[in-house]
Amino acid sequence: MDRAISETVDAFHRGQFFLVQPRDGGHRAGMDAMLLAALVDADRPVRVADLGAGAGAAGLAVAARLVAAEVVLVERSAEMAHYARRTLALDENAFLAARAQVIEADVTLRGKARIAAGLLDDHFHHVIMNPPFNDGRDRKTPDALKAEAHAMTDDLFESWIRTAGAIMVPGGQLSLIARPQSVGDILAACGKRFGGLELTLVHPRPGEDAIRLLVTAIKGSRARARFRAPLFMHADEGHAFSPFVDDLNNGRAAYRRTSR
Repeated sequence: MDRAISETVDAFHRGQFFLVQPRDGGHRAGMDAMLLAALVDADRPVRVADLGAGAGAAGLAVAARLVAAEVVLVERSAEMAHYARRTLALDENAFLAARAQVIEADVTLRGKARIAAGLLDDHFHHVIMNPPFNDGRDRKTPDALKAEAHAMTDDLFESWIRTAGAIMVPGGQLSLIARPQSVGDILAACGKRFGGLELTLVHPRPGEDAIRLLVTAIKGSRARARFRAPLFMHADEGHAFSPFVDDLNNGRAAYRRTSR
């Protein structure tokens, strides 16, 4: 396989860590993964599961910012799991390799099958996810690997959030990024599993519709949900990120919950 044609090695957090990704096929990580990683905030050693990790961008962004975090990258696609392992093998990522591992498994596994795959009950302090976001009415991509990464099923949030609840310690934090249109499914899936939801709509600019939704929730909490102030990616004009969003994107800040 010609590496120059098939893959790229991309810098994140301004060169703090690197990711091996398919050049054309599959899902290439970007801003969504960095915003997701920014939702994790901890001042002590924590175990983090990145469900549907792809090549590992979000999980490794957490590990790069939080030096006491151990991260498990969970990915169903054998090809994308291969990229994640290649990523961990990079010399530039040596400071992460001892604190990260890849599990090739379907996020929706249940019971003994899930445990056998290495996803133990009541184990992780944080579970993060960037689930597939295209529904059945969206135009299908001809790329099979990308289609798998983007294809939403009817019970996606129910099955993924059920797994998050099973593998997380009581009081642990769920963090996810999704389209705003999925808010109803997310609230329903959290149900009695998670409370204290904090939801943030992400807008390109003031006056423009939201394009993403950030959600955090606490396992077993009975606190009410709250919508936080919107997050704007850019100022009124130009394409540069706002200073705070640029800090989130480059691992210099966390998007902390308002309720600790």
